[in-house]
Amino acid sequence: MKIRIKFTKQGPIRFVGHLDVMRYFQKAIRRADIDIKYSEGFSPHQIMSFAAPLGVGLTSNGEYMDIEVNSMESCETLKNELKETMVEGVLITECHMLEERAKNAMSLVAAADYTVTFREEKELQDMEEYFRGLMEFFTQPTILITKKTKKGERELDLKQFIYELSVLDNRIFMKLSAGSVNNIKPELVLDAYDQWRGITSSEFTFCIQREEIYGNTGDEEKSVLVPLGLIGESIE
Repeated sequence: MKIRIKFTKQGPIRFVGHLDVMRYFQKAIRRADIDIKYSEGFSPHQIMSFAAPLGVGLTSNGEYMDIEVNSMESCETLKNELKETMVEGVLITECHMLEERAKNAMSLVAAADYTVTFREEKELQDMEEYFRGLMEFFTQPTILITKKTKKGERELDLKQFIYELSVLDNRIFMKLSAGSVNNIKPELVLDAYDQWRGITSSEFTFCIQREEIYGNTGDEEKSVLVPLGLIGESIE
């Protein structure tokens, strides 16, 4: 059976890198005595994958992990068993059973929501001016930037990968393209804004939190973004 688990990453564990988070869950699953499926071969490992690695220092309310199990009582039981082994900052919030042919979360990732706030000691004297300028920056028909990739640099129109951008109560909300092809991080948008206004923000100015990850259930003509937790059957 294929299971999709949603969890948070808050507090000190935000400084733990993706590979160590994966190792942590492997140990937590063993402690919880979950009947997880192992790969075959000389070096069997737990069948587990994560939707999208989260940058070190970022918090999240919407992380996803897929596992395969040989047996289980129910998703609610599995969720409670895992909760007993979690450290501070990691909370299991959802558990979904997937169809046998369902694609793993990593292959489905198409977009992600983020909230960005100023650290208290980094707030500007004129916050309204900053946010007003950000919205003016976003209303441009195109936002051309040079993005560094593993193969070098390429020019792209950032605007087409920013699906939403708004400001409310000194919080910046962004819905950005995500996945293996066009993975846009909030830092890239903020850096592009800095370049546009000709001022560079100081280091560690912002707190960034991922709120949700989406898959695309549409087609080439029209995208339909759905939270990964809703792609599958929810068992309570």
